Amino acid sequence: MAKLDRVRMAGFLAALPLIGGMTLQRRQAAGPGLAMLSFLGGLAVGIFIGAVTLVAAGVPADDLLDELVVQVFLTSDGLAQTVVLATPLLLAGLSSAVASRIRFWNIGIEGQLWMGAIAAAGVALFHIGPEPLRLPLMMLAACIAGACWIALPLLLKLRLGVSEIVLTLMLSNVAYLIMQHLLFGAWQDPSGSFPISPRFDDAATLPGLGWGDVHAGILIALIAGLALWVLMERTRAGFHANAIGLNPVAARAAGIPVAATVVLFVLLSGALSGLAGGVIVAGTEHRLTQFIGINMTFSGIVIAFLARFNALATIVAALAIAGIYNAGGTLKVFYSVSDGVVVLVEGAVLMCVLIGQFFSAYRIEFARRPATVEDAEGEAA
Repeated sequence: MAKLDRVRMAGFLAALPLIGGMTLQRRQAAGPGLAMLSFLGGLAVGIFIGAVTLVAAGVPADDLLDELVVQVFLTSDGLAQTVVLATPLLLAGLSSAVASRIRFWNIGIEGQLWMGAIAAAGVALFHIGPEPLRLPLMMLAACIAGACWIALPLLLKLRLGVSEIVLTLMLSNVAYLIMQHLLFGAWQDPSGSFPISPRFDDAATLPGLGWGDVHAGILIALIAGLALWVLMERTRAGFHANAIGLNPVAARAAGIPVAATVVLFVLLSGALSGLAGGVIVAGTEHRLTQFIGINMTFSGIVIAFLARFNALATIVAALAIAGIYNAGGTLKVFYSVSDGVVVLVEGAVLMCVLIGQFFSAYRIEFARRPATVEDAEGEAA
């Protein structure tokens, strides 16, 4: 009886509009040509969907090219603002890329960023260290705070198998509450009633580069990106990370130090997130506020996936996402486009690129099946 039911089910599947079965077969090697074509195709489709979304939100189609490309990339002031926005985005993207290499899903980039910002602000507000070393101490404190904030989820995952997704996400809420506690309490600027800290001294602010609001933080981010590319692509630790990301069981059987590599890359991810917070407060805000780093987790994940976890490609992806945010500010003022629409456009681009990446790794194969129940019963007999 069970055999007959399976035969009838096979006949039902064969009667669907798609004649025959459909299976996904993983390609042995996608090849650089197919990989690039799938990426560019997905990116083009995502940009088209984003453009349609913006037109539906009330942006005139004739203004899209000017607002999304010319004003944010082809003018001096617009490009300078894009670079300023790209600086912490690049560090957040690198943080996500480093953790994702070993399949550790860091969903708490914002929390680590806030803790890094708090640590850097503490060094600045309490004048820790001599003035010439104030900025290096701030950046170091930010890195340490971010690494410490991700250390607890890492420990619980390694020892108890607790999901890092839940832990890193919940710790972001804790970090935000700590920051609010400070800004509404001991660290609030006594000269006003707003939840902001006093302004930092000049010794605790990153110097400008003479181009709009662009500051030395972009140099820190670029150096970090280059160093990470060397680490992940040209060192034994990077090879170990790739092997762990593909198959941790096989990596352990091959003698790769899985635990040590995971600890190194996860702590590095948290340090990069914390460094992003330090760069924001020292380079852009020059004080601690409760509005820094909003949506940085989602943006960092988008950048990492767009760059396919490559550190150098992360620079380009961060600049592109910064351009979307820069244009989004203009669209919000002049066309009443909400922040949600900007995030929707960002998500559409990511989804289309991921779909393109999926079909570069897999191909669809069709296998003919019996067209009728009677044929299926005959084959089974």
